[in-house]
Amino acid sequence: MPSVGCASRQKLTEIYPALPPLFPGLEVKFPTLNELVFLKANCGLAGALHRSRRGISDVDSGYYAAFTGLLAGTQALELAANNLANISTTGYKAQREFYNALTASLGNSNGRQLSTLNQAINNYGVLGGATVDVQSGTLERTGNDLDVAMEGPGFFVVRTKAGLMYTRNGNFRVDADGQVVTAWGDPVMGDQGPLEIPSGPVSISADGTISSQGGVVGRFQTVDFAPGTSLVPEGNSLYKAATASATPATDPRVRQGMLEASNMSPITGTIALIMIQRQTQLLQQALSIFHNEFNKSAAEDLPRVS
Repeated sequence: MPSVGCASRQKLTEIYPALPPLFPGLEVKFPTLNELVFLKANCGLAGALHRSRRGISDVDSGYYAAFTGLLAGTQALELAANNLANISTTGYKAQREFYNALTASLGNSNGRQLSTLNQAINNYGVLGGATVDVQSGTLERTGNDLDVAMEGPGFFVVRTKAGLMYTRNGNFRVDADGQVVTAWGDPVMGDQGPLEIPSGPVSISADGTISSQGGVVGRFQTVDFAPGTSLVPEGNSLYKAATASATPATDPRVRQGMLEASNMSPITGTIALIMIQRQTQLLQQALSIFHNEFNKSAAEDLPRVS
């Protein structure tokens, strides 16, 4: 029987073809995790996978559970840290992670049935992505005429170089051309196109109508989305949605002289960050234990293989 060589410089994607869907992003974003898994644990993993391919049932699938858990935890840690960093960002909406089974990501799109072993060792949770929590934040009074907030559902529409986007950050101003723009200079859309208003005091009604010098000068375009619509963050307070998914808000409630704070609670965010950190630390310890066990098996068992 040939001996099992150590694959200390061989990638998991080369040893075990079922895993590649996970690794392109991993290799780019998590070099520390790569070093732990690819460079330190592969020698033992190669032996384990060699035994699994020969039908021996002593593969410890706890290794895979710990690895996928650490991968998901590391990604969730990034998400929690980003939420915490934007506690003071006007109009920021927290992102909430969700999880999928790894077998769901492998799928059968290539027409290949997953083996029983493949299904068993990959039946663990991985981060499936994140959704935007559209729950409203608290409204804070500023007293500035062009500071506006949405009470309840709805978004303002902004025209950017990348197309129309949506925001709850109503920290608007008038530029040198008389256009209403965001704090970062993008035009704010009205019902008839980009909003233009004369200089001087303005009054904004609850439906978003803007009045100045005794006459109506425009109206904020406000939109809403059906429940379950996917919103993709672009920066910290802009959101992109699928074409034609936005519909005119039926009951907009615009509040002048106010801004909406982030809907991320500092207490909730801090607790979530600490919990995820502790979970990832435990999983790192578990991987180290499996690594040591693999090395022990390699040192004690492989010399007996002829």
